[in-house]
Amino acid sequence: MRHFSFPTLSVLLAAAVLALPACNQSGQRPASAGDQAQVDGKRIERADREPGNWMTHGRTYSEQRYSPLQRINDDNVDELGLAWSFDLQTKRGIESTSLVVDRVMYTTGAWSIVHALDARTGRLLWSYDPKVPKAKAEHTCCDVVNRGVAAWRGQLFLGTLDGRLVALDAATGQVNWEVETLDATLPYTITGAPRVVKGKVLIGNGGAEFGVRGYLSAYDAKTGELVWRFYTVPGNPELGFENDAMRMAAETWNGQWWKLGGGGGTVWDSMAYDPELDLLYFGVGNGTPWNQEIRSPGGGDNLFLSSIVAVRPDTGEYVWHYQTTPGETWDYTATQHIILADIEHEGRTRKVLMQAPKNGFFYVVDRATGELLSADKYINLNWATHVDMATGRPVEVPEARYKDAPFTLVPSYLGGHNWHPMSYNPDTGLVYIPVLDMPAAYAQPPEFKYYPGVSNIGTDGVIGGLPDDQAERDAIGALMQGRLLAWNPTTQEAAWAVEHRGPWNGGTLTTAGNLVLQGTADGKLVAYAADSGEVLWDFPTQTGVVAPPITYEVDGEQYVSVNVGWGGAFALVFGEYVQSESLPNVSRILTFKLGADGSLPDVDWRPTVVFNPPPLNADQATLAIGHRKFQDFCMGCHGLNAVSGLLIPDLRGTAYLWDKQGWSDIVHGGARANKGMPKFAEHLSKDEVQAIRSYVVQQAHRGKQLREAAAGN
Repeated sequence: MRHFSFPTLSVLLAAAVLALPACNQSGQRPASAGDQAQVDGKRIERADREPGNWMTHGRTYSEQRYSPLQRINDDNVDELGLAWSFDLQTKRGIESTSLVVDRVMYTTGAWSIVHALDARTGRLLWSYDPKVPKAKAEHTCCDVVNRGVAAWRGQLFLGTLDGRLVALDAATGQVNWEVETLDATLPYTITGAPRVVKGKVLIGNGGAEFGVRGYLSAYDAKTGELVWRFYTVPGNPELGFENDAMRMAAETWNGQWWKLGGGGGTVWDSMAYDPELDLLYFGVGNGTPWNQEIRSPGGGDNLFLSSIVAVRPDTGEYVWHYQTTPGETWDYTATQHIILADIEHEGRTRKVLMQAPKNGFFYVVDRATGELLSADKYINLNWATHVDMATGRPVEVPEARYKDAPFTLVPSYLGGHNWHPMSYNPDTGLVYIPVLDMPAAYAQPPEFKYYPGVSNIGTDGVIGGLPDDQAERDAIGALMQGRLLAWNPTTQEAAWAVEHRGPWNGGTLTTAGNLVLQGTADGKLVAYAADSGEVLWDFPTQTGVVAPPITYEVDGEQYVSVNVGWGGAFALVFGEYVQSESLPNVSRILTFKLGADGSLPDVDWRPTVVFNPPPLNADQATLAIGHRKFQDFCMGCHGLNAVSGLLIPDLRGTAYLWDKQGWSDIVHGGARANKGMPKFAEHLSKDEVQAIRSYVVQQAHRGKQLREAAAGN
């Protein structure tokens, strides 16, 4: 018989104390196996009580991206050094916001791959690869990116590029449940981060350019059962309407929009939630196609395109909307970051919603009622003169709708502000916006045919491309600007601005330490004084940064972390202006703390194109066909006028320019569909495919001549 000695009372008491879920100095509960990601609504609502965590996409339901942490501040930020880094093993764009819950970091990379890491050391705990088929890349307008996961009661929720919502065990990465959120036969994608409100996982989708009908869905976090779905545009009226909101929206449309892919209006990014008002807010995207003359001949506001919509999170019941761009026709989405705050307006504190959507106006809206409180230009736009406060509508310049003649607009279809999150600091009262400032030319196409599953913009791709004259291209390049703008939402004025070398810079983080942090397209993470914009510190990241930083605390030590890796729409399309300054894509998580002195391994290569084109034998008529078809079908991945951003091969350097049959096998026959290169047999004849090859050969000769001329100088 075994004998046991019983512990003394004092030992039992000590053991009981050790077993309690004690919090560390930042309010975190030490995580143990099976206890990871125990996030719920109360914890998120009380996030400021445990500022060491970053438990939801924007840190709080208000999505302010403001941290109360201040151990790192404007006095000591210059002592930041690299604490650890983690390679994400990809060469595509990185856009995710990491979560940190009780010492564990959860993040995503390209192709919707999830990683769980020790937040103090960067040690990998587990990874999950949803095995997205590479062919799904053909339905992405803007790279195979993912913006993050959501955490709730021991689970992580991931929206995959191919449209699944996956619930993972936060401790192991094992799949608990998985549902299809969309019709897999249609060209939907998911790149945005889910949110969880009142036990419901909220997820939208993308794909409006390719022909889909947008919606936001709510799923039960425990079971994956669909609870409700809110469509953002009406369907075929002959089939009836899902609710009164769709019946109302249908009155603002004309023509047969449902035959052109469904109308668009995808909910691909922004959401916010007010627990006190119990209202969920989300932004709605562009139409299918962009061009309203084709989509809804005869005009109309085309609700709920380019709108902010408020619904009840329990049921999806419509409450109010505000449309930023009625009858949008330029890809001026309202899917950009939404922030909730209480600010002064006309002498009293108002509960507001703030957004700087693509169209270039900064909006302050009463978040209880949807009443527009103020709107003003945050860039020097030219498509409208102002927003009429009596009607809430922009006063457009008539020529801007390009009905009768081409028109060059500012901002471009990438917007004055794109998906890169802005942030709000209640200490300074300022919003920090990653601004784009660049033009784009719009014109009616010579003809339009809707192609299911292919980008259907409905504008003239040749006029919207680049001129042949290099001096004119250089002049356009000089107009492509980017800046960090500190905006006062109370006065609707700029407080300060920092000019960047170009557009497509990262999202922002602001803190109680009087800091704003932002990564840049030219490969730096920079800390600024939040009140003045003074540069206080920077770190070379070896790659362009588009994702926003976060900050968190473990064992009393504050960290700043950012996911880096050049990519996204600008990087793919605007190769003419990317290649001259291009950095390689090096996808990593970089995490910093005071006094650290880590370093990154050398990057010993830069992207380049090797020009070796065959003789150009095509006539001008063939080249003209090839030019137009390239702009319509190829530009979105391989760059305007065949100049790639080098995340995807620059076709001017491919050996297949010498191989007509090999080129046809790929472009017409789909020989590389499993690598993301779609098959165009249904949309292009073999002669048109060869015309595209001839156009690329012409552009390869052009590039070679420019390089030789530059070397000669």
